[in-house]
Amino acid sequence: MGAAISADGLSKTYRTYKKQDGIFGALKGLVAREYEQTHAAKNVTFEIQEGEFVGFLGPNGAGKTTVLKMLSGLLVPTSGTARVLGYIPWERKAFFKRQFSLVLGQKNSLWWDLPAHESLELNRAIYEIDEVSFKKVVDQLAHLLDVRDKMNIMVRELSLGERMKMELIAALIHRPKVLFLDEPTIGLDVVSQKRVRDFLRFYSGENKISTILTSHYMQDIEELCRRVIIIDHGQVFFDGELSEIIEKFAGYKLLQFTFPEPISCTFDLGEVVERTRTSVKLKVQRDKVTEVCRRILSNCEVQDFSVEEEPIEEIIRQVFHDRAESDGVMSQYSTFTR
Repeated sequence: MGAAISADGLSKTYRTYKKQDGIFGALKGLVAREYEQTHAAKNVTFEIQEGEFVGFLGPNGAGKTTVLKMLSGLLVPTSGTARVLGYIPWERKAFFKRQFSLVLGQKNSLWWDLPAHESLELNRAIYEIDEVSFKKVVDQLAHLLDVRDKMNIMVRELSLGERMKMELIAALIHRPKVLFLDEPTIGLDVVSQKRVRDFLRFYSGENKISTILTSHYMQDIEELCRRVIIIDHGQVFFDGELSEIIEKFAGYKLLQFTFPEPISCTFDLGEVVERTRTSVKLKVQRDKVTEVCRRILSNCEVQDFSVEEEPIEEIIRQVFHDRAESDGVMSQYSTFTR
């Protein structure tokens, strides 16, 4: 099993005009313009093996979509190189374009004023798929995504969840070997998110598709990806298994205690996250968990207790919060996870 996707020192820099304030600044700009460079991606290096499903995380503006667009050939990098299935993506060779798909959750590729099935027929013609194979693949995907009865409805009349399912069908009708998913569940309700996740897990596993997934919904990452790559300010600063993030960055654990009778004592052993008449949940530093458990168990009558890791979204949020704080930039990180 070899590397299906590889990036080596991949960088993308934009040169933007820096306009000065006022009329004088505007006039000066006509004569001598000042420019600044923005690094959307900087020296990004990683490899993804055949059939691997990898989460690609980072706050808004971190460079995730830029990297996906370079790997799919939509953008040419400023420096560095990449290979997808052995091809240089931005050369846009015809055979390469038949081997991958890019799904952008916030953009539609289907024709809004056509029924979904006719939009898919257009894609069939573009990819030159024979009608027998096309019908077989569409029937299978429509069954898995439970949208068989929606095929003759105008795309603009479908719900957001139904449209995303059709987008996935459109992306997979030519049986790609590589799939780039950029926020595929954004804006979907909980039921639709689960349906899409279940489908991606099954279909990717069955067909051994190499997949990169970006998402702000951490449940997508937890359920689908064992490995994650975290990018910030255009640079990769973590590449490893999801479990390693907990070991490396988690500073707390959650302790849940249940008591047989209503409790009246106070708890100064950790941060009280949740409390009822007969239970309490504490947020405790990892190195103090044993001490806190010992003290509560020896001083209180405990009916039951459990020890849990912090939710992964809280750990990720804290990682970016700390990095932003050290850089003196806060606003873009406050809404990283939802």
